[in-house]
Amino acid sequence: MKKTIENIDVKDKRVLLRVDFNVPINDDGKITDETRILKEIPTIKYLLQHGAKLIICSHLGRPNGEPNQKLSLLPVAKRLLTILPLTKVKFAFDCIGKKTEQMSQELKSGEILLLENLRFHKEEEKNDPIFAKKLANLADIYVNDAFGTSHRNHASISGVARLLPNAMGFLMGKEVNTILDVIENPNHPFVVILGGSKVADKIYVVMNLLKKADIILIGGGMSYTFLKAQGYEIGNSMIEEDKVELAKEMLIEAEKRGVKIQLPIDHKCGNTFSSNVKAKITRNVNIPDGYIGMDIGPKTMSLFSKIIKSAQTVIWNGPMGVFEFDDFSEGTERIAKAVASIKGKQIVGGGDSIASIKLLGLDNKIYHISTGGGASLKLLEGEMLPGVEVIEDIEE
Repeated sequence: MKKTIENIDVKDKRVLLRVDFNVPINDDGKITDETRILKEIPTIKYLLQHGAKLIICSHLGRPNGEPNQKLSLLPVAKRLLTILPLTKVKFAFDCIGKKTEQMSQELKSGEILLLENLRFHKEEEKNDPIFAKKLANLADIYVNDAFGTSHRNHASISGVARLLPNAMGFLMGKEVNTILDVIENPNHPFVVILGGSKVADKIYVVMNLLKKADIILIGGGMSYTFLKAQGYEIGNSMIEEDKVELAKEMLIEAEKRGVKIQLPIDHKCGNTFSSNVKAKITRNVNIPDGYIGMDIGPKTMSLFSKIIKSAQTVIWNGPMGVFEFDDFSEGTERIAKAVASIKGKQIVGGGDSIASIKLLGLDNKIYHISTGGGASLKLLEGEMLPGVEVIEDIEE
């Protein structure tokens, strides 16, 4: 287990907190979705209440290593002032430099210093050691709470962590320790549900979870490559021709390991890729010429739901169809309801999977909703993230 802020003493210490304040800001400087800021407040409050001198850093957008006032974090500083009205919030117009270092030295316990966008310096994304040292000079302790960017080997993610005593914040700690615990110690039956458009995005997830899961359900666009590998007709459905052989190998490997890979047994199709196309349901697993698979069919919905409801552990990443088209969202929604109904542990990741859970008001029935995107996929692949690897372990 990795250290979290509850395992370290921050009283009267300057704490450099890496967060993900990569929030949308309109031309008027107004934050249009502050979810990421609000999710960070528990970690911020904990550190302040325990006497930290808090220095917060984040990236925002893609300024390509140059200052860009449209991507300034100043609106975030102003918003923090209203969220934490009893806290003194200062803003540094650069994330490094003598002025910023002086502001960090003058910071008092219970105060916040928010640094300007890290990516205004090209050295951030290059994990430049001199830039990392300049960031480290601002603080006594480093805390990473930016799970969504911890698969990137950047200066503020892995570079600084190697130079200071460190730990994870509450958001990061929950993501990492929850996902790793579920993968390493699942209750059985353990069912994995994978969707989305590309096999390429989930190859290593399948390969890693073949060692652990009992059943893997595959839907969405990636299922057609697997069906093609089994010799079925897939009409005009999307397919990764260069991944068909790999899909065959994975099916063989699953059989060797006694893991069942269950693919759709029927489909909802359209003769064009359009939101107003009339849905056609296939009689069986084959898709006729001229039709595109756009969702799992009703028989598959029932089969997948039955398998999911028998599970004690479920990991779900990716939609079952073209979720953004109303007539082809049912498969994803049925899976969402089935996942939410189990009494065991569920981890849900991926934009459309999470969207369906929230749309149906099922958030409070899910053990863990992962916000990490690429970072959570890396953990599911069995890879340790650069930003996690450098965090100190809890001493036994």
